[in-house]
Amino acid sequence: MKKYVLDSYALFVYLEGEKGADKVASILSGSLNGKTEVFMSVVNWGEVYYIVLREQGKQAAELYLKTIDRYPIEIIDADKEITLEAAKIKSVHKLSYADAFAAGLAKLKKATLVTGDKEFKSLDKNIKIEWL
Repeated sequence: MKKYVLDSYALFVYLEGEKGADKVASILSGSLNGKTEVFMSVVNWGEVYYIVLREQGKQAAELYLKTIDRYPIEIIDADKEITLEAAKIKSVHKLSYADAFAAGLAKLKKATLVTGDKEFKSLDKNIKIEWL
């Protein structure tokens, strides 16, 4: 079974119907059919919330969370193992701490990271990336 990790970029692409939304839709559809597993770090989930809260307000942010809950995305808590992996990645790559959690989760789950965020470019030899 194929495994995917969505970062906040991928989720925004899908929810806002931007270029690449069809790839994310296909991945989510595969999860509904039992052909794929889709994960997201709770840190990236929170990142989606704070960005929408800051830019569009509480009502929109709450709507985004309710929308995410309807999809077959397993939100993974930031336990010690994932946090340590994110810290290791952050220590040697120029990317945000939240992005390090997405990368760390992808590495630990042996999953493909789905993103269009160029900050992950330095990691394309360490983890598999599906570029949007």
